[in-house]
Amino acid sequence: MNNGPGGSRVKKKSTFAWIMEFAGQKKRFYIFSVFSAALGALCQMLPFIMVAHMVGKLLQGDINFRGYALDCLAMAVMWLLRVLFHAVSTACSHVATFSVLANIRKQGLQKLERMPLGEVQRSGSGNLKNILVERIDSIETTLAHMIPEMSGNLCAVAATLGLLFWIDWRMALVSLMTFPVGMICFSCMMIGYEQNYRRTVQATKNLNDTAVEYIGGIEVIKVFGKAKSSYEKFVAATKEGAASYVDWMRKSNIFFTFSMNIMPATLVSVLPIGGLWVRNGSLSVTSFVFVVILAMGLITPILNCMAFSDDIAKLNTVIGEVTSVLGAEELPRPQTQPTALKDHTVTLRQVRFGYDEKEVLHGIDLTFREGTVNALVGPSGSGKSTIAKLMASFWDVDGGGIYIGGVDIRNLPLEQYHGLIAYVSQDNFLFDDTIRENIRMGKPGATDAEVEQAARDCGCREFIMELEKGFDTVVGSGGGHLSGGERQRISIARAMLKNAPIIILDEATSYTDPENEAVLQSSIARLVQGKTLIVIAHRLSTIKDADQIAVVDQGNIAGKGTHEELLETCPLYRNLWKAHSLAKDSL
Repeated sequence: MNNGPGGSRVKKKSTFAWIMEFAGQKKRFYIFSVFSAALGALCQMLPFIMVAHMVGKLLQGDINFRGYALDCLAMAVMWLLRVLFHAVSTACSHVATFSVLANIRKQGLQKLERMPLGEVQRSGSGNLKNILVERIDSIETTLAHMIPEMSGNLCAVAATLGLLFWIDWRMALVSLMTFPVGMICFSCMMIGYEQNYRRTVQATKNLNDTAVEYIGGIEVIKVFGKAKSSYEKFVAATKEGAASYVDWMRKSNIFFTFSMNIMPATLVSVLPIGGLWVRNGSLSVTSFVFVVILAMGLITPILNCMAFSDDIAKLNTVIGEVTSVLGAEELPRPQTQPTALKDHTVTLRQVRFGYDEKEVLHGIDLTFREGTVNALVGPSGSGKSTIAKLMASFWDVDGGGIYIGGVDIRNLPLEQYHGLIAYVSQDNFLFDDTIRENIRMGKPGATDAEVEQAARDCGCREFIMELEKGFDTVVGSGGGHLSGGERQRISIARAMLKNAPIIILDEATSYTDPENEAVLQSSIARLVQGKTLIVIAHRLSTIKDADQIAVVDQGNIAGKGTHEELLETCPLYRNLWKAHSLAKDSL
């Protein structure tokens, strides 16, 4: 069965490897960022060494103030260089990070193009939008700052420890005595980290999906008086989102406080033990001063690195979500030159298909000849739309095959296949752009005259010109400024402008009033001459003149033929026609 991701899995790689791959040619900016951060860490260390050297000279009675002034000037230069290297490092990491984010989004959107459209829809627009927009945005700061700052801090820790061990290995170990105690507290704070973090991620996703659902369905909520129950669902998701963080912080706060106060307290061990060794002569005063100054700056860089633990977890989670999209199932199509077709006849041979574990089509055999008008009819849920979506390549069949001009569609490059099909569903989507540009999407590069002619041929130019700005009227998000019928007519005009040889109309006139439907049907009849037209219609009177009508019942073909033939041979069609006629008479 066609039950989700599989087939096109991406290779298992670490988060860092993915970041380097997404960075592409900009990865050298990350490398230069790390190099600059290391130089900045060196410049940060040198003033500590110079201060210790100055204190040592003072203790020895050196009063050469000119030398001290030069030392202070050198420290100022080191500080400025440190700021400069930090700025360069951060700038380079930002360049690479923006390239990473851009490449992630490009690859994600390109992946959506290759995925079965049904799987994209089943994943949910809220979830995909959350991953490709908000979740990717959330790692910008982490990537841009973590790499240079962690690199600089790690270099500073390594340099400080190296210098401490060079001065006196005993004092180096003493300066680290508070670190294990602080780490024990930190480890206690991290108990249940994965579960707590997973809860926050899930709560955030639920809140995002609930918000999208609430806003998108506000019209239905108001009309049917569901504001209270719908708002309660949104409030519950909001409270859970807040509680997931508050509960986590409440459990971690005590251990966090102890950890952050114990680890930096290096002087608690360094001063008494170092003072004792100075007193018994096993440690020089100058070395002791060096150690005190260096020890004060030893733990802070470690804490700075540890502060990125949440960001690293977030990064791993987001990259995991992104790669789960990149690893989703693709439509297996060849990357070849277009294949020659003898005609545009569509043939279904023993087609089987199911959602999850339930098969809904059971060996469908149909032929839609080039230049004919064909209709699929049947009760609701019989499988009509599934057949149309399989022909439009929303999914691949589980068994059998679909052929165009004798060629299995799985052997056709996607670009060629998309050029062969114009699909219009009952749930039409318009982009938040002008009517002109929405129609032009059917044929990028079409002139304004061609766009207006397509609208005229589909009988929608009249209502367009009645709008305030005519063809330049912005339709709003999803076409929300227009009625359902107006959106459908513009979608059909877009499909007609595409001029594809095969046209599939999946109840594409369901929102159209009878008067305009008659105009639209007449326009479609003229525009599809010589093309293969496949129509799913709930009004049987609109397709009774079709060259072939196929009756679908519970995933099987109950009959096929002309209107007159089916009235004689197919009881189901006869009942459908009788019910349709009674409904028309009662109006």
